[in-house]
Amino acid sequence: MANNKAAKKRIEIAERNRVRNRTYKSSMRTLMKRCFTACDSYQATPGDDAKASVQASLRAAFSKIDKAVKVGVLHRNNGANQKSRLSAAVRKVLEPAS
Repeated sequence: MANNKAAKKRIEIAERNRVRNRTYKSSMRTLMKRCFTACDSYQATPGDDAKASVQASLRAAFSKIDKAVKVGVLHRNNGANQKSRLSAAVRKVLEPAS
């Protein structure tokens, strides 16, 4: 347990950062899963609505990843890797149809 004021403050700051990081990571993972799910549904039944859904989910996921990198929740290389995974999945689904 903390014995002085500075140590108590560091504990509070660490907890605040942990909660912030957890919310960013959780929402980022959720948006990525939505994008992968949209890709699967587009592959099953291609159409304009499904294609729009894929593109919208990709934009939302990219935005959240960029924000997480900007805030410092993710390292920029990790963010780039996640974006690469998403875009590869979307490209794999959309390219053959085009």
